[in-house]
Amino acid sequence: MQTGNPLSRISEGMKVYDRLHHEIGKVERVRIGDDDPATEEVEAASPSHLEGRRETVLDSLAEVFAPDELPEEVRERLLQQGFVRIDSAGLFAADRYVMPDQIMSVSGDTVTLNVSKDELVKRH
Repeated sequence: MQTGNPLSRISEGMKVYDRLHHEIGKVERVRIGDDDPATEEVEAASPSHLEGRRETVLDSLAEVFAPDELPEEVRERLLQQGFVRIDSAGLFAADRYVMPDQIMSVSGDTVTLNVSKDELVKRH
């Protein structure tokens, strides 16, 4: 049985399959969540330091989700828990986001999910 954060074993280009082993697409991006124990804790900062940090956080959000129009609560959850963004197979297929708890296994160059494609958050 695999333990630890499955996102740490995923890399760009890996094939992604749903729970019925239908290919969804390939990994386009992986982001480890902010609540991961391996992520360094953010130190307490003075207000002037926080102003610069806010710009960095906003820049990060823009980089990760632009031009996605995801609801704020979904973006926050994705950033906190981490995610895999899938480049979906098919000309008109919407790309999708996978949360760590939706990953059944990671083996070789394959990610297998415990959900169907339709249960994933769509990228708009």
